[in-house]
Amino acid sequence: MGLRAGTWLRRWDGARARGPGERAERLVAWLLRPASRPWQAVSLAVLLGICVSTSLRGNWGSDNAFVVKAADALLAGASPYEDKRFLYLPSAVVMAVPEALLPTPVLRWLLPVGMSGLLAVGWWAALRLFSVPLRSRFAVGGFALFAIAYKPYVNLVLIGNWTAISAAALPVALLLAHRRSWVGAGLVVGLAIACKPMLVPVGLLFVLARQWRGLAAAVLLPVAVSLAGALLMPSPTLFFTKTLPFLLGGQDAYALPWDASPIAVLPRLGVPEPVAVAVAFAGAAGGLWGAWRRWRRPGETDEGQLRLVETACMVMLAAFLVSRPSFDHYLLVVLPLLLASGVRPGSMPRSPWFWLTLTPQVVLLPWPSELAHKRRAFKDCATLCGLAILLARRALLSGRVILEPVTTAGSPPRTEPECAATPAASASRTAF
Repeated sequence: MGLRAGTWLRRWDGARARGPGERAERLVAWLLRPASRPWQAVSLAVLLGICVSTSLRGNWGSDNAFVVKAADALLAGASPYEDKRFLYLPSAVVMAVPEALLPTPVLRWLLPVGMSGLLAVGWWAALRLFSVPLRSRFAVGGFALFAIAYKPYVNLVLIGNWTAISAAALPVALLLAHRRSWVGAGLVVGLAIACKPMLVPVGLLFVLARQWRGLAAAVLLPVAVSLAGALLMPSPTLFFTKTLPFLLGGQDAYALPWDASPIAVLPRLGVPEPVAVAVAFAGAAGGLWGAWRRWRRPGETDEGQLRLVETACMVMLAAFLVSRPSFDHYLLVVLPLLLASGVRPGSMPRSPWFWLTLTPQVVLLPWPSELAHKRRAFKDCATLCGLAILLARRALLSGRVILEPVTTAGSPPRTEPECAATPAASASRTAF
């Protein structure tokens, strides 16, 4: 028993008519359905497994140890900035005092859970920003898959870097900004800056939106807490005379193997350092120009969420291009937001190039030995530059136009004149 040729042709024409856009929407609709309890149990097991395995490793919390050591120095009456590897504001010392009071065995188990919890908060806020159901397959399974497949996630939980605070704060701030609570967004950004000054570039978003009260909150909160911390410690001026020059110089050979900034990576590939600096700053300038262009273009298919997310992510990626150093886990600040935006038509995750740029960070993917261990910064730099280029291209090429076909009775298909052309919905392909 078979089908007639006409039936096959009709099915083939129907599949062609649906196209990649409709297939993507059907996939999104499936992902937004409620996750079953086995899905939820497996996802929870994955996250808890990462936390437990991290607590059992001997090198857990290596980055967090510098902050705890600074808080111990403050409690002992010494200056935290005697340690050249403590690079945060005086406010971070105050924030770290509760950790310094905890016994090491307790901190060993709480720190990985806290890191995972902060990243989960960022994922939750990104989902709420795009109105994604929290019990959906996309929300439940997506976070677990991201945690187990994206290597910088495991690295961040292992070392306990305070980048996790920024990864939680940026989506929460954008969620508040979307709800017209810019002062609240400024307070969240200011609190994150007080812990680690990573979100300083986000101040440009407040400038573009002309939200001066929110900008004042983001500036005054870390300044006030830092002044309080400076009054509590001896020799706070060491931050300006010792720590800041060390940080602006890109630190030292200890951080160089993991520094993914083009300023650090290109010279390792034989590019003269002045050329590398020029390339990095040119890329950052292009990223800022793209952020400005993206902000001036309102969202076409949503209520402004894509505009907020893509502008903020473009600003952060531009800063990462010239930051010294830039580590692999810095991308965790922007990736949850970009991934959550995939539920919107025309978003960047619907382009296959987006997933190609993330390929170097996939766990268990074999790479040549020269790209492993201390040379992994080459892969990190490729991902950073790839995301920045894709997002800037999307912002800068979004003004192109397309001609839609117009048909009339008794006449062949024709196109509208240029004056009736409509803007393209997106600059990226719709392949989820």
